Amino acid sequence: MPKIKNPIIPGMSPDPSIIRVNDTYYIATSTFHWYPSIQIFQSNDLSNWKLVDYIFKNGEIKLSGTNTPAGIWAPHLSYDPSNKKYWLIYSHMVSMAGREFNADAYAVHADNIKGPWSDPIYFTSIGFDPALFHDDDGKHYLTILEWETRQGYQAPGNIVIAEVDLNTGKIISPWTRVTNGFTTRGCSEAPQIYKKFDYYYLIIAAGGTGYAHGIEIGRSKNIYGPYEPHPSREPIVTSSPNHLFSLGDPDAGHFEMYNPNSIMQKAGHGSLFKAQDGEWYIAHLMSRPLNGTLLNPLGRETSIQKMRWTDDGWLEMADGTNLAKMEFDYSLPIGSEVSHDVIDDFDKEYQLEFMTPYRAQTPNWVNTHERPGHLRIYGQNSLFSQFNPSIMATRATSFNYDIQTKVEFHPEHYSQTAGVGIYYDSNNWIYLNLTHSEQLNATILTILQAKLGTRIEFVNHRIVIPNGQVELKLSYRDGFVSLFYRIEKEEWNNIINQIDATYLSDEGVNGEPGEIGGFTGLFNFIASVDTYQHQSYADFDYYYVKNNQ
Repeated sequence: MPKIKNPIIPGMSPDPSIIRVNDTYYIATSTFHWYPSIQIFQSNDLSNWKLVDYIFKNGEIKLSGTNTPAGIWAPHLSYDPSNKKYWLIYSHMVSMAGREFNADAYAVHADNIKGPWSDPIYFTSIGFDPALFHDDDGKHYLTILEWETRQGYQAPGNIVIAEVDLNTGKIISPWTRVTNGFTTRGCSEAPQIYKKFDYYYLIIAAGGTGYAHGIEIGRSKNIYGPYEPHPSREPIVTSSPNHLFSLGDPDAGHFEMYNPNSIMQKAGHGSLFKAQDGEWYIAHLMSRPLNGTLLNPLGRETSIQKMRWTDDGWLEMADGTNLAKMEFDYSLPIGSEVSHDVIDDFDKEYQLEFMTPYRAQTPNWVNTHERPGHLRIYGQNSLFSQFNPSIMATRATSFNYDIQTKVEFHPEHYSQTAGVGIYYDSNNWIYLNLTHSEQLNATILTILQAKLGTRIEFVNHRIVIPNGQVELKLSYRDGFVSLFYRIEKEEWNNIINQIDATYLSDEGVNGEPGEIGGFTGLFNFIASVDTYQHQSYADFDYYYVKNNQ
């Protein structure tokens, strides 16, 4: 019997929201400070998923200056049978300062899952993680976390429900607080309503985005509650099934909940669906830490668990436990395994996988038409910038891989650079780059690093590149990076071995003690910088990321 193996979408693909359209499945995931916004993945067999589109790809959303990990959170896909439209609702987290968490909820709709999508309709700023439910009587409801800021009240807040007008975004009924959690894990968020057996089922994420994460469920005959918790009073899906009392903790990492007996960690934030085989499944996020650590460089990935309904109308995992699994049997055929390598020779337009932090991809700074067969990137802000860095990046999807590129660059000033590297956010990256040496009056290859916002210059690693053309390679192995170069198809020359890059992970970046520092994930990139005149450019002949599983 075929097996579905998790994660089904490796690398940054958190907060999955899944729907089935006939025999095709679609998953939308969060993108935070990255453009294009809101990834859409497609599958016909639940096992193999391909990135096919984004919801916002023309700069419709402004992310300039966004702090990690704010931006676009937790998109929710749904289908309204009354008007035969697809709906996607999401949070735009504008600011996280002071734990105020200023987020605006918008929805867009389309006649086709691939668009075109409507202009965003504003709904509320009460909190984040919104979801729409289209009831069979034609009414529509919005569920969301009401973010709590008051001292002395249980954080992060209550799950609330209101009837809404989809056309205007108007909140029709008063917000009704229905629960602040069905277990003692706390940190309830991501509420979603489903209807079955004449019950409304409310599925929520709990335990925070760290090692205590899980999926909880309650049910009610009335959409406004009261909601009866699952009889177990525990999550129905989690990586850490031990009991936890954590009410009032707003979102800690809960490193004490790490499960040493599981590859999968942080399973939570689920989206329920019925598959082609008639069975029920939950798509959910998960993480995989580096061996021997609690560091997760690949961020939160997407997995699936097989579920079942009990005789008394409760949802549970198919094997009767609540421990998320790395694989399970599937009754229908599964196609050939999809490769997550990125191979782009820039013969036409660059591939869909390329994403950019903080800014949209526009032809005035990145294009393939000015020099056919090459990706031309005009340099602007430094890699520390949260406004206009010229970075073209793809999600890291493995613990072992090589990045390779060929670049031509002719800098005239030391503040002009171009090269390749790995990137978590504006404060955390490693960059193998060409630049100008005044001392040598030549183009040189050197290394820059950002670690928790500190700039580190590798002054003892500088190599003259005679004609400004060089092939570059970065080898990532279980959190450590080695850098190489070659000229005119010579043998690869090693510049440096085993830079510790383990900090480029959700737990390693600028977090408070006990907290997750980020929840986006590691990216591979090529880039150009020009803080001199914003005029120089680099031409990249190819870009390969080859995974070594």
